Amino acid sequence: MAAPLPSPDMPPALVARHGSCSLLTPDGEVLTLAAEEAVRELRAWPAPLVVHAPLTARRLGLPPLPQPTPWLDLLELFTFVLPGRTIPPTVRGLAQALDLDDARIGAAEADLLPELADILLDRAAALRMTPAGEDMAALAIRMDRAGWAWGGSVLAALGAAHPLPPEALQPGDAIRVWRRLPRWEDTAPRPAPANHPVSAADARRRLGEMLGPQAGKPGGSGRLRRRGQRRLRPPAGPWRPAYGAGTRPGTGTGKTLGYVAPASLWAERNGGAVWISTYTRHLQRQIEGELSRLYPDPAVRRRHVVLRKGRENYLCLLNMEEAVNMAGSRGGPSGAIIGLSLVARWAGATADGDLLGGDLPGWFGDLFGRGLLAGIADRRGECIHGACPHYQRCFVEHSIRRAREADLVIANHALVMAQAAWHAMDGESGADEDNIPTRYVFDEGHHVMDAADSAFSTELSGLEAAELRRWLLGAEGARSRARGLKRRLDDLVVGQPRLEAPLEAVLQAAHALPPPGWSARLADALHPVLEPVPQAGEDEAMPALAGPVPAAPVLADATLPNPCEWMLHLLARQVLARSRANEPGHTGHRGGAIECDLHPLSDALPAAAAALARALDRLAVALRTLVERLLERLEDDTGDLDSATRERIEAAVRTLRRRALSRVEGWVAMLRAIGGPEDGPGGMAERGTPQHIDFIRLDRREGQRPGEQDVGLHRHWLDPTIPFAAVLAAPAHGILTTSATLRDENGRGDGDEAERAWEAAEARTGASHLPSPALRAAVASPFDYRRQSRAFIVNDVAHDDIGALAGAYRTLFQAAGGGGLGLFTAISRLRAVHQRLSRPLETPGSRSTPSMSTAWTMRHWSTSSVPKPIPACLGTDAMRDGVDVPDRSLRLVVFERVPWPRPDILHRERRTHLSRGQPGEYDDRIARLRLRQAFGRLIRSSSDRGVFVLLDRRAPSRLLSAFPEGVAVRRAGLGEVARDMESFLRGHENGEDGFPPSPSFTS
Repeated sequence: MAAPLPSPDMPPALVARHGSCSLLTPDGEVLTLAAEEAVRELRAWPAPLVVHAPLTARRLGLPPLPQPTPWLDLLELFTFVLPGRTIPPTVRGLAQALDLDDARIGAAEADLLPELADILLDRAAALRMTPAGEDMAALAIRMDRAGWAWGGSVLAALGAAHPLPPEALQPGDAIRVWRRLPRWEDTAPRPAPANHPVSAADARRRLGEMLGPQAGKPGGSGRLRRRGQRRLRPPAGPWRPAYGAGTRPGTGTGKTLGYVAPASLWAERNGGAVWISTYTRHLQRQIEGELSRLYPDPAVRRRHVVLRKGRENYLCLLNMEEAVNMAGSRGGPSGAIIGLSLVARWAGATADGDLLGGDLPGWFGDLFGRGLLAGIADRRGECIHGACPHYQRCFVEHSIRRAREADLVIANHALVMAQAAWHAMDGESGADEDNIPTRYVFDEGHHVMDAADSAFSTELSGLEAAELRRWLLGAEGARSRARGLKRRLDDLVVGQPRLEAPLEAVLQAAHALPPPGWSARLADALHPVLEPVPQAGEDEAMPALAGPVPAAPVLADATLPNPCEWMLHLLARQVLARSRANEPGHTGHRGGAIECDLHPLSDALPAAAAALARALDRLAVALRTLVERLLERLEDDTGDLDSATRERIEAAVRTLRRRALSRVEGWVAMLRAIGGPEDGPGGMAERGTPQHIDFIRLDRREGQRPGEQDVGLHRHWLDPTIPFAAVLAAPAHGILTTSATLRDENGRGDGDEAERAWEAAEARTGASHLPSPALRAAVASPFDYRRQSRAFIVNDVAHDDIGALAGAYRTLFQAAGGGGLGLFTAISRLRAVHQRLSRPLETPGSRSTPSMSTAWTMRHWSTSSVPKPIPACLGTDAMRDGVDVPDRSLRLVVFERVPWPRPDILHRERRTHLSRGQPGEYDDRIARLRLRQAFGRLIRSSSDRGVFVLLDRRAPSRLLSAFPEGVAVRRAGLGEVARDMESFLRGHENGEDGFPPSPSFTS
């Protein structure tokens, strides 16, 4: 058995739910109390055993707990004993992860918590004589000194004594995990791939191997063989040198395995890699999980498959070292030391070092603060590459080098497009790091245009400019670990006058960017004309005018000499004036932001733009000179440079180009275009179709203090698939674009409808901009939607009544008996409904979890370790994409409104110029595709049943062709819908209509 807990008396155990608490007293009595009563009881007892201390405190109405928390949080103990494992942060989730059976878990009351603590301490004790136990003992001593509530119990379980033997790992070294991680080693460059084709028969055989001989049979693999999988091998696959506008497989056709089979075979035969790109990170992990069918052995799979994400997702060992040093220097108890110690435990066990969506639990930041993870992540642009003492142990560098030898690389659209753009800019100098692929599969292909829009847009905003200044100049006296450019390059340029001079010029020119405090000064200047007012249905408060707007800013040029900050003030004043005047160019707001067209310009804006362009041009010239002279040093000092220095210079050149020079050059081009003769109303060319859309946006960003605003000048491509096709698609040897909603047919059935649908799909994926025509393939879903699904439009719920909306969700979730997904088009309505639903949907035995990322939520919803079905999951309509929840865990999707496109400036201009004279149909197409994607979450196998409900009585009938053929959409009142849905789903449970019985439901 485990060692006793630190308190001489048994501590109380507490499970706090919405409205009631389960409390195990030190005397062994289990009580059900109101939150207020539980708080009074706790005052007389030692710190309690809990699961998720911060959430428990919030439910009790207590202020945030101090760090380190005095409570015995079982999640902290779980992370210490079993690092690299993720579980739902609930009593039931923890109990199932520790292999307790359902009969013992029961209603997951407070009396279960001491048993869970004993199991975890027993598992720690089992490791005491192993190398892992020695590491744990040293780390636990460090954590105990910092005030960790579990310290005494863990040390007793491990049999650790103070001091440790001299030959053992010492507490001060235990947290320095970067010293013990494996190193990567360079290998010879991989030759260019061959071009041996993959036949249809070979692809079918590979698919059969992946599915297994018993697929879809009782007791078999559980993955159905689907006709669509065998047909999903168009001649335009990535294994042949052609471009496909893709396939449009219906939902549930098993397209992932359908394209993985031939792609993996091509990679093996030709010695090359196929990059599989998704829009959402949770689909990256989902595809990675599917590949266990191809490579069951984890070690083999690790050699053949690599998951790539942006650097900002990974643990930076240098940042962690600095965080440990800072936390350790303060003395006394430190919650940061405890959190960092648990990160050290995880870093030694993680598969890839992914802090966000990987094997670090999604609730870790709730326990120790999101700032801790942000501080140790690989922050954008700050990597010093070969100069870092941990370079050869770096998680990002490990993944880059593994990707060079992998057969399949699973990335996301943002990384893939950024990588292609960087390669086009850097040429061969950037190819070594990125190993630019030539074959791609774009899953979630309907988002190619959205991803390209983000990748190829330009934004000159206060936050972007201030971040670049911080990257160049460092912290400027603030308490921060930010490393400026001089610190990163100092040892490369010191004693080199030809390098020192341009570096100094860069640092001087960087002072044209907004200095610290710019956002607060902007807020102060705008205060007389701003008044936060709530806007129904929007995500944040919208600034509104409280009085007349002067024609020019209140501040004079003499009091605001910084050219960038002056430009920001002018932009903010213009957007406010345009907003209040309600001019035709103003289209409202997106996500709480105010937008307006750049043109017509305010009187002072052209001069301010010209002054800022001149200042930024000086910065660009200095950056270009520094880059050129670094390259000259590579050429001139070839015989004197060691490999590490050469690699550092090459990395510095890449980073300067990508992080600074390309951005500044884009800003200069945008500023110089202001007021030019080619511009007309709305920032468009007077004649013909514009190439870019220019507008101003004022909003509040994450991380800013209340009242602070960010303002920016934005430039987007009217058609962002043009640069996508130029820098990525055209140079590639083969691309397959696939999606369940790539093509929209409006249901009219005329002869030209299919061709129009394909043409629209090609336009959205960039295929229309390539010299060779796209090869098309469509695969129908194999399911009987008429029998397996129902769709309703509720016609008696007021769309603007939050109480009625919450009541409708509650009624539908309860009628379904669990397995519900609620989708919202606005975060404000999501939050309001969640607040009203938390208590009525939570009953003994249910699980209520704090807010977590979509990727983490989907990962655990989709795994067998999560009890099924969940009562409900609420999220924005972004969750309609790439969610593949197995079995009956998801059987109801409720959408609160028709997902119309947001009426912002970008949509207005694209609707005008890209709709081919049918703007209404352009809007309808977007809404239909979103509805179809949401409906597609329901039926994933031939044994599923699912119900789709739209709580918008205003939904036009012309959108109903979004649903598959055979789905009859019925309009009815809420009560009738709930009864019909319950009858339909209960029939599934009872095995009617040939369905096998389903397991009992627990709310």
